[in-house]
Amino acid sequence: ENFEIEVLKSEVPVLVDFWAEWCGPCKMLGPVIDQLADEYTGKAKVAKVDIEADDATKELAVAQGVSSIPSLMVFKGGEKVDETVGAQSKSALAELIDKALN
Repeated sequence: ENFEIEVLKSEVPVLVDFWAEWCGPCKMLGPVIDQLADEYTGKAKVAKVDIEADDATKELAVAQGVSSIPSLMVFKGGEKVDETVGAQSKSALAELIDKALN
């Protein structure tokens, strides 16, 4: 419900993790996402969207073209600037954020 404000209208790049509770790779990625959120505090945001939490999150996932999870997208200036699908290393995700910061 706060995607527009927190992501699309953010003044800093945002990494968004689209995930679901039943998804094993999503759960493995959880601690990495939390670490990135801590490390990029003040420079970028990290957000998580449980695609099965309610109808709104399901619609959001469809609107963003999520077809597999985990699906990770980087938004900057209200636009999707990068994305990747599947469990990724911390360094690979940091690289996505760094690219959006430069």
